[in-house]
Amino acid sequence: MIDPIFQSENYQVARKLLDAAALRQEAIASNIANSETPGYRRLEVSADFAEQLKSRVRAGDLMAVKDTLKPTLAQDPFARSVRPDGNSVEIEKELLAMNKNAVEYEYLTEIVSGNIKQLKMAITGRVA
Repeated sequence: MIDPIFQSENYQVARKLLDAAALRQEAIASNIANSETPGYRRLEVSADFAEQLKSRVRAGDLMAVKDTLKPTLAQDPFARSVRPDGNSVEIEKELLAMNKNAVEYEYLTEIVSGNIKQLKMAITGRVA
């Protein structure tokens, strides 16, 4: 009875996106911490992760999503160096990305906790 809840496509995708959001938060924290480091290049979750997740969900390959797909960090290829020392971090953009990531993380935790609440309700018979 538990497996259908935790094997659902929404749950599996939400878990992977939560992993990516947590990793993105680490990248943003690193970017802010190194905003004054000469030559530092901005980090971001690899764009390959999103593309692979989309293609595997379209193909219905949930086992690959669950077991093998993991987000990784990479240098942002689109970040331009706006300073003479080669640093590509812009604090305003990092703060905006941090706020966007926090909203996304909250939304995804609602999806995951909703699945857990359904399981709790099925076991106890109570909503709260």
